[in-house]
Amino acid sequence: MFIMRRKHDASFKARIALEAVKEEKTIGQLASEYAIHPNQIRQWRQQLLGMLPEIFSNRRPQQEKERDELEAELYRQIGQLKVELDWLKIKSKKLL
Repeated sequence: MFIMRRKHDASFKARIALEAVKEEKTIGQLASEYAIHPNQIRQWRQQLLGMLPEIFSNRRPQQEKERDELEAELYRQIGQLKVELDWLKIKSKKLL
């Protein structure tokens, strides 16, 4: 028997997680209302609560900038290594 997994968009997850944080309804009530497993709602709530400090942090743009710079450097290194590998392949064919 094959059960297809449902995929929820981010706005739906955020809405459910926010309702869970408000605690106007129990997780069990939310789970039955939206036909979602209670553990999934707990997980979304924990993700929301974990992200809240970052939303109000001034360091977020700085962290994104640092990540982008690191990513650019890694791509540069990958490109350099690819060129070196191609060069070594050509040279090794000449030796054989």
